[in-house]
Amino acid sequence: MAFSLTLEGKVALVTGSTRGIGWSAAALLAEAGASVILNGHSDADALDRRVKELQGSGHAGAFGLLFDAGNPAAVKEAYSAILSKYGRLDILVNNAGIMDDSLIGMITPERFQKTYATNTLGVLLNMQYASRLMARNKGGSIINFSSIVGRVGNAGQVLYSGSKAAVIGMTRSAAKEFAPQNIRVNVVAPGYIETDLNKNLTPEKREAYRQTIQMGRFGAPRDVANAVLFLASDLSAYVTGQVLGVDGGMVL
Repeated sequence: MAFSLTLEGKVALVTGSTRGIGWSAAALLAEAGASVILNGHSDADALDRRVKELQGSGHAGAFGLLFDAGNPAAVKEAYSAILSKYGRLDILVNNAGIMDDSLIGMITPERFQKTYATNTLGVLLNMQYASRLMARNKGGSIINFSSIVGRVGNAGQVLYSGSKAAVIGMTRSAAKEFAPQNIRVNVVAPGYIETDLNKNLTPEKREAYRQTIQMGRFGAPRDVANAVLFLASDLSAYVTGQVLGVDGGMVL
């Protein structure tokens, strides 16, 4: 059986894809031949610019959907639009997420609900609708995003790490449930990646993090996008229920 990185004829949805890792993953999937659906939460102009950027690079199948990944009604409407426009979905990249760092004593129920609505409920909702479309075509690949702190935890990140740890458990259960339908479900767990989420760290904090990375450098969004492409492609056709750390050796 021939395996290839080409995604020609495939349709991919990447949530939270107007910047950072999400944008890098979306652009790489488009380069591989997929028709990519970009998603943003609230900035319609940013979403439109990214769609036009892909289309201007020769990726005519690019499309944009503005919706909150953690809003049940909005997610349902988005998948109706995907079905209407493409009639299928082959790849889901559940990247949308928020980070609300706080010590345990400062966490309110409202902050808890907001974080879990996006990081955890959003993953569930998108898996529900994506799997239904994938089942129509007898297969697909769901790539959920966790984090290194979802695996090992971190002081001051109980909300974020908890929501991302939940994604790992959900993924492993979904992989077992969807395997008979040839739908693979895996997790990408990035370490320290140079994105807007980390831009406010002090030089001292950055250096402290760098010291924990065995490869001695911070990751780039393209490092994570490469892992997404692998899991989206036929090269990972026999891979499901796995956690792929992209962390330069922070977890060893």
